[in-house]
Amino acid sequence: MEVSRTRALRGPNMWSRHTAIEAVVHCQPQEQSIAALPEFEARLRALFPAIGALRPASATRTPISLAHVLEQATLALQAQAGCPVTFSHTHVTSEPGSYQVVVEYSEEDVGKLAFDYARKLIAAALDGTAFDADAALKELRDLDEDVRMGPSTGSIVNAAVARGVPYRRLTQGSLVQFGWGAKQRRIWAAEVDATSAVSESIAQDKDLTKRLLQSAGVPVPIGSPVHSVDEAWQVALDVGLPVVVKPQDGNQGKGVTVNVVTREHMEIAYKAADEIGTVMVEKFLPGSDYRLLVIGDKLVAAARRDPPHVIGDGELTVKQLVDKVNADPKRGDGHATSLTKIRFDDIAVARLVQQDLTPESVPEKGRRVILRNNANLSTGGTATDVTDDVHPEVAARAIAAAQVVGLHVCGVDVVAEGVLRPLEEQSGGIVEVNAAPGLRMHLSPSYGKGRNVGEAIIAHLYGHGHKSEDGRIPVVAVTGTNGKTTTSRLIAHLFATCGLKVGMTNTDGVYVDGRQIDSGDCSGPKSARNVLMHPDVEAAVFETARGGVLREGLGFDRCQVAVVTNLGAGDHLGMNFLNTVEELALVKRVIVQNVAPTGFAVLNAADPIVAGMAAPCPGQVIYFAADRHHPLMATHRAQGKRCVYIDGDMLVAAQGSWRESIPLREIPITRNGAIGFQVENAMASVAAAWGVGLDWDTVRRGVASFANDADNAPGRFNVMDYRGATVIADYGHNADAMRALVSAVAALPGKRRSVVISGAGDRRDEDIREQTVILGEAFDDVLLFEDACQRGRQDGEVLALLRQGLEGASRTSHIDEIRGEFIAIDKALARLQPGDLCLVLVDQVEEALAHLAKRIAEG
Repeated sequence: MEVSRTRALRGPNMWSRHTAIEAVVHCQPQEQSIAALPEFEARLRALFPAIGALRPASATRTPISLAHVLEQATLALQAQAGCPVTFSHTHVTSEPGSYQVVVEYSEEDVGKLAFDYARKLIAAALDGTAFDADAALKELRDLDEDVRMGPSTGSIVNAAVARGVPYRRLTQGSLVQFGWGAKQRRIWAAEVDATSAVSESIAQDKDLTKRLLQSAGVPVPIGSPVHSVDEAWQVALDVGLPVVVKPQDGNQGKGVTVNVVTREHMEIAYKAADEIGTVMVEKFLPGSDYRLLVIGDKLVAAARRDPPHVIGDGELTVKQLVDKVNADPKRGDGHATSLTKIRFDDIAVARLVQQDLTPESVPEKGRRVILRNNANLSTGGTATDVTDDVHPEVAARAIAAAQVVGLHVCGVDVVAEGVLRPLEEQSGGIVEVNAAPGLRMHLSPSYGKGRNVGEAIIAHLYGHGHKSEDGRIPVVAVTGTNGKTTTSRLIAHLFATCGLKVGMTNTDGVYVDGRQIDSGDCSGPKSARNVLMHPDVEAAVFETARGGVLREGLGFDRCQVAVVTNLGAGDHLGMNFLNTVEELALVKRVIVQNVAPTGFAVLNAADPIVAGMAAPCPGQVIYFAADRHHPLMATHRAQGKRCVYIDGDMLVAAQGSWRESIPLREIPITRNGAIGFQVENAMASVAAAWGVGLDWDTVRRGVASFANDADNAPGRFNVMDYRGATVIADYGHNADAMRALVSAVAALPGKRRSVVISGAGDRRDEDIREQTVILGEAFDDVLLFEDACQRGRQDGEVLALLRQGLEGASRTSHIDEIRGEFIAIDKALARLQPGDLCLVLVDQVEEALAHLAKRIAEG
């Protein structure tokens, strides 16, 4: 078994909406059915009993190959490691012995590691060697815990997903973007982007925080920073024992020691705090430790935190009791689990001494042994939800504390006998105010009711009730064989006409508010994600090419409108196991499958394969076609659904008895309706604008002001004048494009007609030949050129195929073969006489257009 390619599909893809690993696997004849491998399955199950049932990918009686086993093993390894994965699929390709294996992952690194271990498992089962499944699962679990979002960040992300807010993890840590473009917000764990660095710095300085709270009338314990053990002991005596010793800028309970009553304990406590930063000593307030969570101007959760402790059983030592408690699977080393393991260190030993115990003592049955005075979960404490018990005055003090410091999400630490009475009545106080507070104790308290605090943070970011938003901007995705770029540019122009700042990606580059910020073919998911990260973008239009979807999936989770211009005879066939137009459609329809339920798919009714994409669309469909009497159009209109068509010299949008018309003479790119493929592009663009909800005055002004020149739509039927002759530059590069161009130029005057063409070497031989077969019927002169990039072909190979297509051509009388695109252009221009027409099928779009512009300027 050989794996020739592995990809991470990071967005919705042709297999599913799940993120997934996709691999191309080649199996030898004997590996194409495990029935031909004696004892393989028995050895496999002995090595990894949890692999589950081995089954083919479909209900058909496909033999179970090693590729199917690889699929099942990768999924089972992740599932056994605790990853929430359920989807996998093995596709039998048209190439004998080749398979595409697709397995969902929740974390990319974990999915890749599981895939590697699955290969090792199969190799071990084939060779009869050892495979340590337990060690593999432990490594997968450890990696998953290391890379997945922690509980605080995860709860906020889950709440966003439930509301339909898109998110993107910006780092391997806790930095997450919610929403798109101008509606984006960011969090870092439980800290939101609106919180200033000044407020965070204040919260880190516990002495400054305490002084600010005191000035606002919030009760706080007395104390001060110290710089030596002697000074710390003196302050402790001044404020009165017992005291609390903690770092001035600590967090998560690190270095905090409470209830210090002796000089010896002070020395240990000082050392622990000094390792973190400047040390503070303050009066110890009697009572329980409470954490109150304030979000915005509301108290949303409260928990009583109890210090780490064990209960004696009369048999085990304190150390053994701690080990027993730490063996609970709910306790982990970090923040990924609901509880943290109890830390057994010098502070714990010192606390035991206060109770006349040592680590080897055996406490009597039922005795509660405290191992730390502070009750932070990060040091092994437990939490009990008390949200419903908090007195309004206590809540008011907590909210005031958060607002004085300036924190939008704030963990307020209170020490008091209880929260049922105001703090002032019981000598309680606020001891700390924390930025980016941990949410574990509220999400999954040890006792009591869990609180959905993640939803409260999302509500703070995006509003409540009827004022709530989902952080989305209008997104239109465009795909097809031809017309994608022009349609994308026209839709973006319509958005801009109504005053929106538009982000657009296409095969020419990335544009934001009319400015190009990247160049080259940017029709893939990476460019789309970059646009959605841009803070100025208020609407986005993405040309979505086949290659990007195959490589990585979509760069967004769903779109408001998906446009499929056409498929025709297809393009790029014979690549990536896509040999037919029907198979190509499986990739192109991905954008349609990911339309929002309230959105629209804009489909070409005259293209039967495109029209068939309506079935899997979650939203509604707008059909477009020049022929309003097309059966599908007539049926759709009769059902009261949206259609766009041509009626005489008018472009018409209709739904039921409602109609909106735009004269074709007012849509310059159609040249009064003479350019058929531009009429189709205009219909698709108008339908997309209708689906997004743009008003019709904006649509009219937009289509009227869209110029199809080399600046607005480079390489898309750019018409120029050269010494009285007509020169047209276009990027058409497949048979359907040739037919459309031949039809278009037939509507334009021209005495002698010439064409300049090369071919893309990565196309099939028959696809390259067919282009010149079509052109040979319409042009007198054909100039064939070959450039440096032949995409895997030998020198002269593409030219030979193009020349073969011209054999027996009915019109072409003169053929030239030229090395170099610019030389071919110059030769074609030199031959032109007034009244002639020349079609230049550009290869290097930007460079060729610049060369043409230079020659035309020179006259």
